[in-house]
Amino acid sequence: MIMKKCLILIAAMTALVSTTAKCQDVGLSFSYFFPKNGDFSVPVTPLSIRGIGFDFTSFSGIETGVSLYRMSGMNIKDIPFSSDKALVGPFFSILVPVELVIFAESRRATFKIKGGGFAFYNFDTKLNEGNIDRALKEELNWEVINTDFQVDNTIGLGYLFGGELVYYINKKLGLNMEIQYLIGESDLNMQGTYTGLPSENEGLQTVEVSYPDSKLDFTGFEISLGAIFTP
Repeated sequence: MIMKKCLILIAAMTALVSTTAKCQDVGLSFSYFFPKNGDFSVPVTPLSIRGIGFDFTSFSGIETGVSLYRMSGMNIKDIPFSSDKALVGPFFSILVPVELVIFAESRRATFKIKGGGFAFYNFDTKLNEGNIDRALKEELNWEVINTDFQVDNTIGLGYLFGGELVYYINKKLGLNMEIQYLIGESDLNMQGTYTGLPSENEGLQTVEVSYPDSKLDFTGFEISLGAIFTP
């Protein structure tokens, strides 16, 4: 059911190509995401369509698109313990950017500077309980700890900026490389309990906690390699 909804959204975005491609090039790419304190992630091939939009002038325009990622792991911020390992994942994530583009062109190449915002929504979100256990155990300095946390799944927002280089093989086809830095978050409202032994001399204890300000840290580099098609 989750994948069916994702495919429907991708199909809807693809349909937009027929109405917007007349104004600007369309790109089909393979995107790779390197999250901060997380795990390397890749798109669900070939479900990444980017570069849909139109030009304002001969040197500026707007672009959007959609990518369906299988995120291997991301971190959580605004909680009273930290880790350099992923605390959330794996999960699927749909990412939709909207960017202002400024570009300069030569006969065979185009260089673009991009910046704007993005929205994302996650599916089948899981917590990495092993990494959470280790991080909280280190923070509290307990002998043994076992967590049982839950999180909310909400729409996330953020902003992104970067650049793209396109080299045209001919008038209809170009190859592109794009690097962008994304800074985003979504509310998690992490809450639950942890059970463990504070020390060898103390008995088993269970503590109920709530972290209402906790957020998924959707921060990292996105690198895209693909092709540009000119109508």
